[in-house]
Amino acid sequence: MKSKQNIMPGLFLCLLLAVLASFLAKLSIGDFSLGIIGAPVFAIFIGMIISLFQPQLASHSKFHKGISFSSKKILQGAVILLGFSLNLSMIIKVGGKSLPVIISTISIALLVAWFFNKKLDMETKLATLIGVGSAICGGSAIAATAPVIKADDKQVAQAISVIFIFNVLAALLFPVLGYNLGLGSEGFAIFAGSAVNDTSSVTAAAATAENFYQVEGILSAAVTVKLTRTLAIIPITIGLSIIQAGKENKSSKTSIFKLMPTFILYFILAAVITSTIDFLPANSFTTIYGENFIPLMKLLAKFFITMAMTAIGLNAQLHELIKEGKKPIILGLSCWIAISLVSLSVQALTATFYSNLT
Repeated sequence: MKSKQNIMPGLFLCLLLAVLASFLAKLSIGDFSLGIIGAPVFAIFIGMIISLFQPQLASHSKFHKGISFSSKKILQGAVILLGFSLNLSMIIKVGGKSLPVIISTISIALLVAWFFNKKLDMETKLATLIGVGSAICGGSAIAATAPVIKADDKQVAQAISVIFIFNVLAALLFPVLGYNLGLGSEGFAIFAGSAVNDTSSVTAAAATAENFYQVEGILSAAVTVKLTRTLAIIPITIGLSIIQAGKENKSSKTSIFKLMPTFILYFILAAVITSTIDFLPANSFTTIYGENFIPLMKLLAKFFITMAMTAIGLNAQLHELIKEGKKPIILGLSCWIAISLVSLSVQALTATFYSNLT
């Protein structure tokens, strides 16, 4: 009982700040929706601003356990809930056409991260988070990867901040760029889904593009490509688990299920459950599951990530992030440019560049 009492003040603080961040993300300034920034980004910056004026808050005996619980356990819980939104069979079937682009962009992002990690002499964990976040799906990928490689809150905060910069730039610039390059509507959907990181930014870019192209379907197609990309969390985290186990000198004969963090196994299980439900005959249960349960899990997952980012922000020191921000930004920019160029190039080579949605 005492442990729960110690957790609650910090947990409640993170919850309140997450509510504030979620509220801010729903506001608009003129025609500009703050949703493009996203609640998790608002949360991490709110936390960092508070820590700037109250640097000892996160370590205070009253709040420490709850904040620590939010940045670790709540974050892992969010990843598990994300699994319920992944219908493996549907994503592979619908998003299969974009697989060459997705595989190529993920590969180039990880290669660029590895190369610049060596050239810039960056912290390996930070470079990994930026590379994975750029390659797969921004904050969600960072949330899944950070516990696997045992990254600290400062590294997570830096990675999220870098990804945020290029997410916003992509959402603002890509619709104009894609239209002027002559991408077809389907080509732009693949471009947005494979080269923009966060789901909110993919949605913003695709919705804007629908106005340019005067055609519906770009948004749904781009989100499908993005969800297909999200599947890469599974092999990436498995691979990183094996690498991390090697660094910790764990036996190579150990089962992969023992090497992987438990929350990743639950994440995979959640995705398998949703995929299995898809094969059941339509009935009231499958309807409730698809129309009510999955949207609820998505909502809770996003809110839990927002809570976790609040805790990470409270643990971060803003002046340190600014002081050490040059190398991460260079890496993030390099990944962003490489992913964009590869996405366009592979589309041109596979003849989807000029295709249109019908």
